[in-house]
Amino acid sequence: MKILFVCIGNSCRSPMAEAIMKDIVLKEGLDWIIDSAAIADWNVGYLPEDRCLAVLRENELDSNHIGRQISQEDFAQFDYIFGMDESNLSDLQTLAPKNCNARIELLGNYRMKELDKIIFDPYFEQGIHSFRRCYDQIAICCRNFIRQKRTST
Repeated sequence: MKILFVCIGNSCRSPMAEAIMKDIVLKEGLDWIIDSAAIADWNVGYLPEDRCLAVLRENELDSNHIGRQISQEDFAQFDYIFGMDESNLSDLQTLAPKNCNARIELLGNYRMKELDKIIFDPYFEQGIHSFRRCYDQIAICCRNFIRQKRTST
């Protein structure tokens, strides 16, 4: 399985999701490829946002991901491409080529709560609390996705 997480800038939500999913996959003994990317090019070449890295460290995780922008090849190489919100999803659907191999979805579809399918963007919030909330949302979704894939195979 190959999974790509995408948000607008690849500095908060998507690298956090990448780190969380890599950790879960490793602990579950799954041989999956996990990556993240951005819609926009603002953070290409940069590490994730400091508050993102701080929350990952609080949870005994880390990320050495270098920001990158999604490419046309990603739509052919990945099985799932997860957007974090409706805007990401719309952008991904617009960017996807007609012969897209990837299944494009909201990561929040695996939150299993109808009212909370958007992974909250913490970037413009003050402090670190919003990043912790984001971490919790993503961790639940990643665990639920793996659980669903394991029971459907």
